[in-house]
Amino acid sequence: MGYILAIDQGTTGSTVLVVDVRSRGEVKVIGRDTIEFPQHFPETGWVEHDLEDIWQSVETAAKRALTTAATLDRDFRVEKIAAIGITNQRETLCAFDRASAAARSRAIVWQCKRSTDICQRLKADGLEKTFRERTGLVLDPYFSGTKITWLMENRPELAREIASGRTVLGTVDTFLVARLTGGKSFVTEPSNASRTLAFDIRKGTWDEELLRTLKIPSVDALAEVRDSASKFGVTKGLSFLPDGVPITGVLGDQQAALAGQTCFEPGEAKCTYGTGAFLLANLGNEPKSSRAGLLTTIAWSLGGKRTYAFEGAAFIAGAAVQFLRDQLQLLDRASESEALATGVQAAPEVYFVPALAGLGAPHWDPRAQGAFLGLTRGTTKAQMVRAVLDGIAFQVADLTDAIAADLGQPLKILRVDGGASANGLLMKSQAEFASVIVDQPTQLETTALGAALFAAMGAGIFSGIDELKKLRKVDQLFSTSNSADERRRVETQRAGWRRAIHAVQVFAGTAT
Repeated sequence: MGYILAIDQGTTGSTVLVVDVRSRGEVKVIGRDTIEFPQHFPETGWVEHDLEDIWQSVETAAKRALTTAATLDRDFRVEKIAAIGITNQRETLCAFDRASAAARSRAIVWQCKRSTDICQRLKADGLEKTFRERTGLVLDPYFSGTKITWLMENRPELAREIASGRTVLGTVDTFLVARLTGGKSFVTEPSNASRTLAFDIRKGTWDEELLRTLKIPSVDALAEVRDSASKFGVTKGLSFLPDGVPITGVLGDQQAALAGQTCFEPGEAKCTYGTGAFLLANLGNEPKSSRAGLLTTIAWSLGGKRTYAFEGAAFIAGAAVQFLRDQLQLLDRASESEALATGVQAAPEVYFVPALAGLGAPHWDPRAQGAFLGLTRGTTKAQMVRAVLDGIAFQVADLTDAIAADLGQPLKILRVDGGASANGLLMKSQAEFASVIVDQPTQLETTALGAALFAAMGAGIFSGIDELKKLRKVDQLFSTSNSADERRRVETQRAGWRRAIHAVQVFAGTAT
């Protein structure tokens, strides 16, 4: 029974892994599939997903991954799946029927900016400090709480259904567990709950006062919160798994990557380069407040004991390369970016600010927009591609600076994962701009791996964190030069980046 089905439900697609954990010294992926699904942009700044598209992508990816596993491993059978682990896009809001788990509206995606004015209203009412102290978050449309407020104010029929208890609200993990269990389980866990603006991260409970402020009619509209490695329910009525398979591990995607990178000690940090770039640093069992524009979030809860993390989010990372490919058509394939940009310099002449969904930490400017700066008649396509890769690395360097300021010491090692971390040029630039050793593991899909490891713990296959620490293996390291000339060059490039950030904020009318 040493196989785990790991579901990684992301912003643009769903990945399912079949993970062999029979050998205690290593984990092996024996089946994998990814299914993309459509993005919906009904108005400027709005981003939506169809929950049925999400579910169908999970179902199809699971069937294909299980088929691959059966082909590659003669010992494997579907009946040998011991447990399911789930990791998910965190702040996306789902509204669905309590009894059937049928979607009641499109999901409002974490990138959606429709609740910007609500956030401004709450700030004007002097509530930002209260939210910050209790939730560790800032008032930004990124988080699901103000998306709920928007629904309650703008969808009166749905608001009535929520008030009556017929329709419930949750993050994507809650929706998936409900579907997997045939509507029997309505649950979440702290790493997801802590992204709602309604969860007190120190008490580990929904906050009744914040619920009223956000116009959430009752705590019953929100899911029961359980430990991150515990029993969330069992499968029922699925086309790809038998009934009775337990769901034993759930983590939000960035916390799952922190676990998959085995960052279990305070000060250990990782950055995931996916649609956005998300840097988390383990804080241990005591939450700390950031003075540098970072979030304080719950990493996970085990045995009722919460572990915390600092988090910095850049909303656009790998999506910037997709933007080059799909909107600007400067690339045929995203994988071409490294070869095209190698040997070409952009900064300090040409910059790209990837504020295509606003600026995240440490700037927190939802009104900012993306821009190329410094273009001339001599600018080449290769320079523009290099500027995009540099822009991703500059954003993360800002985050490492903020983490260092809050921890009181610089990061020495940054563990990396996610699709864009396979770009060697980007990782080399990252090491230079952030003055840090970039540590790339053999397994880049650490998000799904983290969900699998927590599910294995929840199922009793692994005894605890200490056993998981031994599983990570390093593939390669990227380091920075300590020469004086190199440091001067990087300082000049980063000074130009700061001017570029200021320029887009001037254009947005938000510069200070």
